[in-house]
Amino acid sequence: MENEKQAPIQERTDKKLGFFYSFGEVGSQLSWYMINTYLTLFYTDIVGLSASAISLIMLVARIWDAVNDPMMGAVADRTRSRWGKFRPYLMFAPPFLAIFNLLTFTVFPVTGVLKIIICLICYIGAGMAYTAVCVTYGGLVNLIARDSQVRMNYTSARAVGSGVVQMILSAVAMPTILYFSKGDTPNAHGYFMTTLICSIILLPCFWLCAWKCKETVHVQPVVEKAERKPVWVSLKLLCKNKMLMITVFCVFLGAMAIMGRMAMLTYYVIYVVGSFTMIAPIYTTMTIFQLIGCVMLPWATARFGKRNWLLMLNFIQIIAFVIMFVVPANNNLFLIVVSAFIGLANSASNICTGMLSDCIEYGDWKYGIREEGLTYSYMSFGVKLATAVSGSVCVLLLAASGYVPNADQTEAAKMGINAVVNLVPAACILISAIPLFWYKLDKKKMDQIRIELDERNSK
Repeated sequence: MENEKQAPIQERTDKKLGFFYSFGEVGSQLSWYMINTYLTLFYTDIVGLSASAISLIMLVARIWDAVNDPMMGAVADRTRSRWGKFRPYLMFAPPFLAIFNLLTFTVFPVTGVLKIIICLICYIGAGMAYTAVCVTYGGLVNLIARDSQVRMNYTSARAVGSGVVQMILSAVAMPTILYFSKGDTPNAHGYFMTTLICSIILLPCFWLCAWKCKETVHVQPVVEKAERKPVWVSLKLLCKNKMLMITVFCVFLGAMAIMGRMAMLTYYVIYVVGSFTMIAPIYTTMTIFQLIGCVMLPWATARFGKRNWLLMLNFIQIIAFVIMFVVPANNNLFLIVVSAFIGLANSASNICTGMLSDCIEYGDWKYGIREEGLTYSYMSFGVKLATAVSGSVCVLLLAASGYVPNADQTEAAKMGINAVVNLVPAACILISAIPLFWYKLDKKKMDQIRIELDERNSK
């Protein structure tokens, strides 16, 4: 009888709430898809930046993110408004994100160092605006749900939203770019108009999410009952959270693998496969099967546990990358089939988001610190750092292999592109999986944590 009294009340998943929560991810993808997938190609082939200039832009932007992301998380955690803690940022930050997205894909009539500086400013501005919405949107799930699996279900709804919009973008982005370019190869006008369309659509997506996702969960952490600690103290305490550090490490290497690959995949299709027209089928196949993987997440994570399902998907992904590297890229059907398995495994990134929510509960339970915004800033910074590192390294490896923009590539350059697109991501995923064997937050543990936090909160 005592165990029954202590058992947490079963929280239900509100499908309508999950639907509207997913719109925030739709808005995020409409912004970041163009930057992640096409910005490096835009910089090299349209703007005419060198590999060293692109690496410098990425490096400076990430140094700034090391300050900006935790700062944004701390500001969000300390926000008190009539709309709540995180929702105001989903209301007011998206217009700035839309503007900087457009500026990032604008070719300004300047040359030399001034061109690099302007590209850097636009890229940093887009990153800052994206941080404002990404950190607060990620933290919001802990304020709309209490149960670990329910939060995972809402995260899965977010993943489905991501899969749907990526599927659409993968099918229409390059054709749209080519349509506005009025030719068989992309130009500056094509990139700008496609980004403009995405930037207009993302605004109502964020606003719908903010409108319906009310902040109904309030768990008062120990530090708030005493006094609010300085940001640097909170960061130090968060670094003690072993489960959080494992998750962030997995996020960083996983994002480096997938985002770096996505940024380079266009080079692989154009120069190794030898076809602009195969870009849409390959990207569309991946996103369709990523969507299928996202739909499976509630069942799979409940059946196998978050960590175990993540490890299974990592194994599938590594095998698929190695196969794609080894087998010659002269069979379109083969490319589509392997891309389907890669797409299915790409849904793994959303499991880390659900794990991060559990890490927040664990940090509150073990260390008395519950800073949702600051915790999600770790993930935001990890993802953007991974984007920069992978982008910088990949573009340098591309140059080292002998890549020449808008020209037929040598066999050595093709082999280099193949390795960057397939072998490097496989190695990153393998390394990211190792610490997961020490991750211990399963359903049983999270139920225990929830009970004890609720008891503490009721005092």
